[in-house]
Amino acid sequence: MFRKISLSIALLVTTAVSGQTAAPQAPATSTSTPLYKVVDGYKVDPETMKGFRTWRAAACDRCHGANQEGLVGPSLVNSLKTLTKEEFVVTVRDGRLQKGMQSFGTSTQVMENMNQLYAYLKGRSDGAITRAKVEPMP
Repeated sequence: MFRKISLSIALLVTTAVSGQTAAPQAPATSTSTPLYKVVDGYKVDPETMKGFRTWRAAACDRCHGANQEGLVGPSLVNSLKTLTKEEFVVTVRDGRLQKGMQSFGTSTQVMENMNQLYAYLKGRSDGAITRAKVEPMP
């Protein structure tokens, strides 16, 4: 226990002395590659930008709202806090017909950009992407 406390204090002192604070990072995937990259809350990497463009092309905002906070469909900002990636993929691919959500399994754009769509929405849910409308990183 003493060792854990000493290690924690050493880490805090090192951080305080260096004057650096840890920047929030995107959740890592199994290969430790960030799921998304974002600067200034709205400038995103090219793959995440594809996710945003897929979101717009599929007109997901009609049900989930322009800010992903829900309309007739649920808030994705909230849902992606608990929904696993696998559950997300199944939901988008198969839909939830009993609740009024169509299937996107026949949409080539959605199916080819599923990972990118998930990254964009996960960034919104995590709070790293602070605006619904994003721009490419410079």
